[in-house]
Amino acid sequence: MNEWDLSRIIKDEKDFENKLVRLKDITAKMAGYKSKLGKEDKLKEYLDLSLEMNDLITSLYMFSSMRSDLNKKDVKNSAALAKVMNAYQNVIAATSFENPESLSLGKDYFDKFLAKNPKYAQFKFGYEKLFRSAEHILSGDQERLISNFAPVTNEGSSLYSTLTVADLVPGEVELTDGTKVKVTQSNWTNLIADAKSAEDRKRIFQTLYKYYDKHKNTYGEIYNLVLQSQIAEMKARKYNSIVEMHLFGNNIPTSVYETLVDVAGSNTEYVKKYYEIKRKYLGLDKIRSYDRFVKLAKSDKKYTYDEGKNMFFDSLKNFPSDFQSKAREVLKEGYVDVYPKDGKRTGAYSNGGEGIHPYILFNFDNSLEDCFTLAHESGHSMHTLYSMENQPTLLQGYTIFVAEIASTFNEHNLLDYLMNSGKLEKNEKILLLQKAIDSIMATFYRQTLFGEYELIMSRKAEKQEPINYQVCNQVMVDLYQKYYGIDIREEVYKPLVWAYIPHLFYSPMYVYQYATSFSASMKIYQDVKNGVPNAFERYIGLLKSGGSKYPVDQAKEAGVDFTKRETFEAVSNRLKELVLQLEDLLK
Repeated sequence: MNEWDLSRIIKDEKDFENKLVRLKDITAKMAGYKSKLGKEDKLKEYLDLSLEMNDLITSLYMFSSMRSDLNKKDVKNSAALAKVMNAYQNVIAATSFENPESLSLGKDYFDKFLAKNPKYAQFKFGYEKLFRSAEHILSGDQERLISNFAPVTNEGSSLYSTLTVADLVPGEVELTDGTKVKVTQSNWTNLIADAKSAEDRKRIFQTLYKYYDKHKNTYGEIYNLVLQSQIAEMKARKYNSIVEMHLFGNNIPTSVYETLVDVAGSNTEYVKKYYEIKRKYLGLDKIRSYDRFVKLAKSDKKYTYDEGKNMFFDSLKNFPSDFQSKAREVLKEGYVDVYPKDGKRTGAYSNGGEGIHPYILFNFDNSLEDCFTLAHESGHSMHTLYSMENQPTLLQGYTIFVAEIASTFNEHNLLDYLMNSGKLEKNEKILLLQKAIDSIMATFYRQTLFGEYELIMSRKAEKQEPINYQVCNQVMVDLYQKYYGIDIREEVYKPLVWAYIPHLFYSPMYVYQYATSFSASMKIYQDVKNGVPNAFERYIGLLKSGGSKYPVDQAKEAGVDFTKRETFEAVSNRLKELVLQLEDLLK
């Protein structure tokens, strides 16, 4: 079938409604514990209720959001998801007293309680983070007031989703040979990669991006709403900046973000050299941003989903059996939705944890790129399984900061497996070498570019500078020149690339973590590959630790120090090696 079986999360509509009713009942009960947490028996009851509440919200949200992702055009699905989100907001409002009241009781009270009641040990790290964040937590009444505005402050992502997915009608383009093709967010990069001429690439690109141009003012206002919502929370909670607000909870120094941006932005020599090599090899007058999808060698080979799976499984044969078995487990029938469908969310992701087996969404189109996506998303799910097996429910959810380590580790390994298979011809080696370079370009440089964009735009918002599509466009123009040496003003719609990136709207200050995770996974993988003693064991230790520690500490225990520039410079050094190898191979 190659489709999700969501009944493994929630059986049917009746079960869904019953769980919503139970959540409503628990929400009312938890609200009644205000001013009672100082009594040990009442605190126990409250924590028991909070565990049940967490399980209900997790299952309800996963079920409704994933079902909605299968068909964004189904109004019933979006309505069910809205019910869950409303219920969640009610929980936040009803329990808004918890943090202020816990702070008033003091750290010693909870330390003694947890020492006396080991049953609740999984709450310890949460309390540690709470008391660390004391200065940013408001009084009970103030927290309740802020929670009432949550549906409004979260509206930016909802508006973006509606405009970009639900309302989007794919455009059609006529190519130079007279062929007409429909261009979607799922297929446009492959269409460009397969295009026969620069003119066709241009037409395909413009067909996709003219939608963003048509709605550019609306996208500008939606992004302004996202920024202003962050400004409001930043001010209310007394943070010094938006970036500090997003990093503080996980104890990530802002210097990590700033160092990443500085190292990537100042080490672009071989980024530009790569594009110049590509320009000459393709015989182009100028390189365009969409030319990055053009392959420097050709292979008509396609891969079925089963072939992609077997390739991935074969690449893991030198790893311990438990690691291999988890790779097979996460791709079992019912946990993977494989192929594109009308209304289905684009892209790919892994979702799960907190007691629920991970699920994977693909839009598999038989390309080699999608075989790497298979390895990537499987890495996320394997990470989740290790965490679920070794951590209690509340500590299974690992942070975004370390989330991309397992996924890109699998990609590094798959690449080496294919390059060393001894079955590749020269053109296939070129393709894979380009794949390795493009992976660095996309995951390290491109995501850091977007991370720097968010840093710049957040600082503009903090200074109360006007935010509109023209301002957003100009920042992107400057950054593409800085990182790639490409003037995207010559590409008509390309300055609107910020509107194309959903993470900027759904998860602000998220994308830089692709680059940090990529840096970490490269270091870990090289250690494992080079036989550094206990490197693989340390890596598995990171996966098993879930969300039980701060992410910078988890990475350090696995052999990666994010406080040092060398961690990030290792990626730019690796890019240099690969670009020079490609140059020699093309000669």
